[in-house]
Amino acid sequence: MTEDFSKYNPDGSTLRKAQLRMLDTLIEVDKICRRHKIEYFLDSGTLLGAVRHGGFIPWDDDLDICIRREDWPRMRAVLQEELPQSLCCQDWTTEKNYPLSIAKVRDKNSIFDEPHSHMVKERGIYIDIFFVEPSVPKWLRDPLDFVYVRCIRGVNNYSERFIEKFLGYICYPFAYLAICLCRLWTKIRKSTMFGRQYGYISKLFVHKDVIFPVREIQFEGHTFMAPNNTDEFLCTLYGDYMQIPPEDKRVTHLATITFLDEK
Repeated sequence: MTEDFSKYNPDGSTLRKAQLRMLDTLIEVDKICRRHKIEYFLDSGTLLGAVRHGGFIPWDDDLDICIRREDWPRMRAVLQEELPQSLCCQDWTTEKNYPLSIAKVRDKNSIFDEPHSHMVKERGIYIDIFFVEPSVPKWLRDPLDFVYVRCIRGVNNYSERFIEKFLGYICYPFAYLAICLCRLWTKIRKSTMFGRQYGYISKLFVHKDVIFPVREIQFEGHTFMAPNNTDEFLCTLYGDYMQIPPEDKRVTHLATITFLDEK
């Protein structure tokens, strides 16, 4: 018998309303990206949901897309210019204390109250925007990311751990220099292997042809962009991604959500 997953996000539930709010945000972002020919793609659990469930993973409470790191300045500019007033773009250039190395598009008519949300001004339901870029070999990349992400957390006061504060204030300049050298190396060598942006720990490490050119995929009844080879992309992240996890592994990170535009 096919399992009924609707118990996780029934119509009218807080989770389902949040998912639909994220979907509306993605629709607006997709329109802008297509208009300006910016290649993005569904990422992580969102891509997995598209392939395995045809939409959101029923218990999932976030939505992820990804672009080339080099495309972000242009994408940020057009988002800031063309997003409807109910949405806003958020990253380290829009808010002084923004603590993350990824960007977000936020819904301004809601509040998504989660850990560290007090650190930012805009706190609405959001979609995450990750970045990919050419990468040095994995054996070098992994320890570098391990150190650099802790430097970022320390510098941005995102962690209370002494080691991360120490790395942030003492080691950050050296870690940043190492990242710059890695980016220079990949540019000179014209690296064809891609990973996440430096400073974000991930299993993703694939040939650029796995990602680009992007292709279309169905998600919640709408057409969006996906990596060129979704199977290899998802296998790299999740292994046997079509296997449904046991119930105790179906984690919802849903925080307290307030919909400001509901009567």
